[in-house]
Amino acid sequence: MSSRPSFRRAGLLALSLAATSSLVAAGPCDIYSSGGTPCIAAHSTTRALYSAFSGSLYQVKRGSDNTTKAIAPVSAGGVANAATQDSFCSGTTCLITIIYDQSGRGNHLTQAPPGGFNGPEPGGYDNLASATGAPVTLNGQKAYGVFVSPGTGYRNNKASGTATGDAAEGMYAVLDGTHYNGGCCFDYGNAETNSRDTGNGHMEAIYFGDNTVWGTGSGSGPWVMADLENGLFSGANTGNNGGDPSVSYRFLTAAVKGQPNQWAIRGGNAASGSLSTYYNGARPRASGYNPMSKEGAIILGIGGDNSVGAQGTFYEGVMTSGYPSDATENSVQANIVAAKYASASRTSGPQLSSGSSVSLRATTSGYNTRYITHSGQTVSTQVVSSSSSATLKQQASWTIRGALAKAADGGCVSFESRDQPGSYLRHYDFVLRVDANDGSKQFGEDATFCSQTGFTGSELSTVRAWGYPTRYVRHYNNNVYAASNGGVHAFDAPASFADDASWSVSAGFA
Repeated sequence: MSSRPSFRRAGLLALSLAATSSLVAAGPCDIYSSGGTPCIAAHSTTRALYSAFSGSLYQVKRGSDNTTKAIAPVSAGGVANAATQDSFCSGTTCLITIIYDQSGRGNHLTQAPPGGFNGPEPGGYDNLASATGAPVTLNGQKAYGVFVSPGTGYRNNKASGTATGDAAEGMYAVLDGTHYNGGCCFDYGNAETNSRDTGNGHMEAIYFGDNTVWGTGSGSGPWVMADLENGLFSGANTGNNGGDPSVSYRFLTAAVKGQPNQWAIRGGNAASGSLSTYYNGARPRASGYNPMSKEGAIILGIGGDNSVGAQGTFYEGVMTSGYPSDATENSVQANIVAAKYASASRTSGPQLSSGSSVSLRATTSGYNTRYITHSGQTVSTQVVSSSSSATLKQQASWTIRGALAKAADGGCVSFESRDQPGSYLRHYDFVLRVDANDGSKQFGEDATFCSQTGFTGSELSTVRAWGYPTRYVRHYNNNVYAASNGGVHAFDAPASFADDASWSVSAGFA
C-alpha cells in the first residue's frame, strides 16, 4: 500500500474545509489534483467539477429540427444553466448527445456503438438519454441528470490517459440510489476498447444495481460493486461479501479504486455525511484479476460488451490517474455534500390531483373527438361524447393515483381503470394496455407516468413514461403507444408527433 506525505494530508484537510462552505472553493477535480491523483476524465450534466471550469458540460439535440445546443455552467465552477436548455427545448423533445470531458483530455462520452450486444437504435447503436428525464436542484439551482433506461448507453473507446493493464486508478459517481434494476450492467468507468468481452480483468468500473448473477452484498440490494468483466464483485470472494451493504440513498456517492493487487469499494449518502469503506483488500480470488488487464475505454450506463439491460441515473463522475487516498475521497465527498443535491418536480402544466377522475382527449386535427379508452386489456382511442353509453364512458375514464413506481418522485402518477378497479394503464413493449397490478417493481414502473406541459399548448398535457422519459403517450392509427420522437418503430414517426402526444385532460366521463 502506498503512503502520502503528511503535508499533502494537511493540504487535503484544508481543501475539505473549503469545500464545505462554497460550491466553487475547490471542485472535485481540484481536490484530486491536490492529492496527487488528477482527473483524466470528468463528466457531469449538473455542474462544473473544477472551480475554474466554464466550458460546455453537455450537448442536447431537439426533436423539432435536430439542431444542437451546448449547455455550460451559469458561472465558472457553478451549476449547469438549465434555463438555456429549457428555452432551447421548449415545445419539443431533447436528447443528450454528448457529455463533455471537463479534464481537457477530450474524453467525451457519446452514443455507444454496437458491440457484443446491439443497442436498439439503427446499426445497433444505443439510445440517447432524455435531456429532461432527471431534474434536480443543486443549492436550489435547477439542473438535469442522465436518466438511463434499458437500451441507453454512452461510450468513448479512444480515451486518453485512462489506466491500462494493472495501472492504478480511481473513480466516483453520484447516482440516484433509488433507480436501478437487475439488468447488466449500469456501469461507469474503465472498459474494453472494442465494445466486446475480451476476458477477466479487462474492466474496472463502478456498478450499481441488484443483479445477483455474480457477486452480491448483504441484504437484497441494490449494491455498489465493481464490474471487472465476467463478474460483478463486492469483495475478494466471487460470490457474496457481507461487508458490502444494500444502499438506497436518493443521492448516492459510489467509488471504486484499484492498483496492483489492491482495490476498494466506498460509498455514502451524497446529500449528507461521510463515505464508508465497503471493501478494501486484495484482488478477487479468481483467475485473470491479478494482475488486471484494463483497456482504458470509458462507459456509462452499459456493460463493457455493450450489455444494455440496466437502468439508473447519473449526475456526475470522474476517473483519476493513480490510486486516490481515502483522505482525498473524503474531501471530494464533502464537496459533493456541499453541492446540496435535492429532488425536483418531474411535472409541469395542468396538474393531476390524486383521487380525481379524468379523461384524455386527442388534440390532433381530425382526431380531436377521440379519447383514450380500453376494452379489457386493449387500449385504443374512440369517439366518446355525453351521449355515449355508460360502458364506454367508464372505459374512457381513469382515476389518478399516486405513482406505483416506488422510485418515482416529483409528482408523477398512475392511471387506474374506472371500470376495472385494481387495473392500471401501463406500457408493455411500448404498447399501452390495462393490466391488474401484480405488485411487482416492474409493473409499478411501467404504470407510472409524469404529466408535463403539452407540446402544442400550455393548456394541454403530455404524458411521459417515468421509466422511459424519451417516450410519451401517443395515439397512432387509433392505437396508443409509449412513443419517442423518431425511432425504430412505426409509431415513433416524427411526423405530427407533437400533436399526437399532446392531450386535453378534463374531468372524467365517469
